[in-house]
Amino acid sequence: MLHAIADKSIFYGIIRHSFCRKWGVFIFAFSFIFNISANTKGKKIGSIPFESVGSYIIVKVRINESSALNFILDTGVRNIVITELMPEDSIALNYIGETNLHGLGTGNELNAFSSKNNRITMGKVKLENINVYVLKEDIFNLSKHTGVKINGLIGIDFFEDYLVEINYSRHRIRFFENEAFKMPKGYGMMPISVEMRKMYIQLSVLETDSTSRNIKMLIDTGAELNAWFQTMTNESVQLPDNGVQGRIGHGLNGEVTGLFARIPQICIGKYCLKNPIVAFPDSAAISDIIFGSDRDGTIGSQILSRFNLFIDYKNKRFYYKPNENFNKQFTYNIAGIEIGQTVPLFPQTEILNVWKNSPAEIAGVQVGDQLVEVNDTKAFQMKLSEIKMLFETPSKYPLILKLNREGVEIKLKIEMKNKL
Repeated sequence: MLHAIADKSIFYGIIRHSFCRKWGVFIFAFSFIFNISANTKGKKIGSIPFESVGSYIIVKVRINESSALNFILDTGVRNIVITELMPEDSIALNYIGETNLHGLGTGNELNAFSSKNNRITMGKVKLENINVYVLKEDIFNLSKHTGVKINGLIGIDFFEDYLVEINYSRHRIRFFENEAFKMPKGYGMMPISVEMRKMYIQLSVLETDSTSRNIKMLIDTGAELNAWFQTMTNESVQLPDNGVQGRIGHGLNGEVTGLFARIPQICIGKYCLKNPIVAFPDSAAISDIIFGSDRDGTIGSQILSRFNLFIDYKNKRFYYKPNENFNKQFTYNIAGIEIGQTVPLFPQTEILNVWKNSPAEIAGVQVGDQLVEVNDTKAFQMKLSEIKMLFETPSKYPLILKLNREGVEIKLKIEMKNKL
C-alpha cells in the first residue's frame, strides 16, 4: 500500500505482495573469451557488476534512501520506471502527480505516479535530479517472466552524465568521464543520433533479394530479441516469405505480436551476423511510434550482447567489439510456450501464453497450466532460462511435458521441428 505523509509531498512504496498482484501483469574465436576491458585515457568514475538474465542486464539501484532494487538496463525508455515492489522493498519519493506513458503495444495508455528530484546511487556512482515513475498497474510482470526479482526499468538517465562501458564478457559496467576518452584498441566506432533522448545507429542489412541497404535502428538493451523492423512504409525491410507468427513482447501500451523470420544478414560496422532471426511487428502495435519517423526498427539485447560496448551519449559515439557470444546460434520459441516462475525457494512454473497455431497449441497446452516436468526433469529444479532453452531447441524427438491442470496431471508431446 502507499502511505502518504500529511502534506502529500512524499509517498512511500512499501507494498505488500497482495497489492503487487493487483498491479497486474511487460534482449568468436577463443581469444575473445579472455577479453579484458580495454585501456582508456578517460578517468574512471565507478564500476558495478551486473547479472545477466537471458540477455537482460540487471543492475542494483538505490533511489534516495531506498533498499537495493533490481532494475533492467533499458535504453529504450527515457526515465526510471518502477513496475513492482516486493514486501521487503522500501522507497520514499517526492510525489508531484500522475502522468501517462506511451510506447509499443495495442492496449491503452499506461498510468503512473510521477516523482522529481530523486537521487540514484549505483555503487559509487550517483545521479541527481532524476525523474521516477511508478506504474499504477504492473503490465510487465517482469519478476514472473524472468524468474528473478525485478523492480523496474532504468533508461537514458543511466548514460547522460558519463561514458558507459557495458562488458558482457565480464558482466560489468564501468563509468568514465566523457572528456579525454580515447577509442579503445580493437573497437569499431560509429556515430549515434539522439532524438527525444533516445539513441539511434545506422546498420546495414542484406535482404532476401540480395539488396544491401542502410537502416536506422533504436538501441534498446531492454528488448529481449535480436531486432525488429517496421513494415509500414515503402522503405521497410522486405518481409521474408517464410515466417512464424507469435508474440514478440509487451510494450508500455500492450501486447506486441507479429512475424518471426530470418533475413540473410545484419551488420554492425564490418561485423556481420548471418541469417539472424528477427521480428516484424503487426502495424497496429507500432503505428504511433513509426508515424512521422524515419526509424526502421530496433536492435535488441540478443544482438547487442554479442558485443562489448562503450556508449558515449554526450559525444554521440558508439564503440563495439565482438565477444565470445558473437557466433552463438540464433533461436526462437519453437514450442510457442511462454512461461512464468514465482521467485520463492521452491518455484512454480506456469504457462502464461500459448502462441496461436504453435506446436504447443496443437498438442493441447493451455494458459494457466502448471508445468510439473520437462523431459522427466522436475520443473522446480530448473531455472526459467533452462526451460526456455529447451523450448527453443529443435529436435527430431518430441518434447515431453507433464502439466497440472486444475489438479489433474496430464502428459503432452510437443513437436520441435524448426520452421525457420
